[in-house]
Amino acid sequence: MSALYPKINPYNTLRLQVSDLHNIYVEESGNPNGRPVIFLHGGPGGGIESIYRQYFNPEKWRIIMFDQRGCGQSIPHAELRENTTWDLINDIEHIRTELNVSNWAVFGGSWGSTLALSYAITHPDKCSELILRGIFLLRKKEINWFYQEGCSFIYPDAWEKYLSPIPQYERKDLVKAYYNRLTSSDKQMRIEAAKAWSIWEASTSKLIQTEKALHSFDQDDVAEAFARIECHYFINKAFFKSDNWILENVHKIESIPMHIVQGRYDVVCPATSAWDLYNQLPESKFHLIQDAGHSMLEDGIQKKLIEITDSI
Repeated sequence: MSALYPKINPYNTLRLQVSDLHNIYVEESGNPNGRPVIFLHGGPGGGIESIYRQYFNPEKWRIIMFDQRGCGQSIPHAELRENTTWDLINDIEHIRTELNVSNWAVFGGSWGSTLALSYAITHPDKCSELILRGIFLLRKKEINWFYQEGCSFIYPDAWEKYLSPIPQYERKDLVKAYYNRLTSSDKQMRIEAAKAWSIWEASTSKLIQTEKALHSFDQDDVAEAFARIECHYFINKAFFKSDNWILENVHKIESIPMHIVQGRYDVVCPATSAWDLYNQLPESKFHLIQDAGHSMLEDGIQKKLIEITDSI
């Protein structure tokens, strides 16, 4: 099967107090006795959506999803304190322990691939498979390409809107300029910046863009969590010890079966990162989707991901 599975509802939802500050939303759907898979959403700050459950055969999989710190139904909303890659990795382990899972498949795209790889490197014995899409290694050159100069040459119309909240004299470091606005005490300034940042990403995520995608950040709170948390992670370089931390450590996960699904025309997370990862892990399976950009909702990417979850 390569089409989305029918819509389903969770059979279990819970809230976990993962620190004195943070409380996260977790849900389970599918088969309670099925193979466990943890779904790691993008952003960071993107939150989960019900359609993500439909990438898995509900009779085969025990589908576990959660809203990462500060976004979706997790609280406090858009909170940056105690919100690092290492905190999220600890949360994933907290969920695994709470749900009595010995090991699981790990599914993540975009930032979800960053988090999946980081989690697997830290806890390789807990990962049975890795299913990754739109690889993002969060290196400086990747951030610069999308937020400073590069993708701007392909989408000059959308780029103009992205630049609009930032005065000319601050444009030499756009991530820093946005961070200053997204952490401002002025709510109007935060929301204006959050919407511009978020719509830039929405404008570039598909090979053929739809108007619907551009309206996904109409809600102020959704845009604010997405933009604030993303920018927080990017300005702090994902809290990694080095710019190339993931590739420097992937030898630790070379024995874990891995699928890499990458859109040929992905301008958010260009294919060079997926290719770099594949070259480090040549035993992995590399799937280049020729008629796709970044989004997991694009037909070719959607079909391939479901084909993989059906086959493993």
